[in-house]
Amino acid sequence: MPLTKCCWHQTNKYKTDIKGSQVGCPFSFKYFCPQILKMRSALLSTAYLPPISWMAVAIQAENINIEIQETYPKQTFRNRCNIATSGGILPLSVPVMRVNGNHTKTADITIDNSKNWQQLHWRSIVTAYNKSPYFLFYRDLFEPVYCRDFDLLVELNSEIINKLSIALNIKNIDMNFTSGYQFIPYCTDLRLSFNPKKTPYQSITTDLPRYMQAFEVNHGYIPDLSIIDLLFNMGPDALQYLSDIKILPLV
Repeated sequence: MPLTKCCWHQTNKYKTDIKGSQVGCPFSFKYFCPQILKMRSALLSTAYLPPISWMAVAIQAENINIEIQETYPKQTFRNRCNIATSGGILPLSVPVMRVNGNHTKTADITIDNSKNWQQLHWRSIVTAYNKSPYFLFYRDLFEPVYCRDFDLLVELNSEIINKLSIALNIKNIDMNFTSGYQFIPYCTDLRLSFNPKKTPYQSITTDLPRYMQAFEVNHGYIPDLSIIDLLFNMGPDALQYLSDIKILPLV
């Protein structure tokens, strides 16, 4: 079977088997037949604090498939994100190790916790957003993520998606991890649509509406930052913002 079925819930009680062993994850998995995939399904790469356009696809698609059996590509949103600071865009990157060199699958990418990246990322997030309208409201939800070590990149990203689902008050989203590489996907293939070196949203939507950003007066409005920029600035209204974005491949 090419996909492993799961459901995205507002809880971290569930376990999933990503590499053949149990790890903490907010998803519940079971095998299913690809013929039952819905027409508005999307195949996405995994993402660390994903961009707004990625999250818009995730909440609007009827079914989400996360590619983890690909050969891991470097310098993508799989292990990095962009946040806004007083000086402009600040990229944050999770240090990773490819256990099988250039042939390592995304599912097997490990995190180099010797780099103390958690402290650096959290300090950067606090500095960037501590004066945003809703940062204090969500701080206690996200800070624990940066107080522990994760072995796998997929495990870290799954935990972050779990936190985002709670923050956005998302009840249930159908989500799948691939168990084999999808050469001919049964759904909309967006695996290469999100890249830090490009403007990802232009291949997904015609526009991302402006919202108030903390440092907009310094450097103007910056579209498609990490979802936490939208969340910390718009709070409960972030979900409606994401729902209103017209996702071109899904219409």
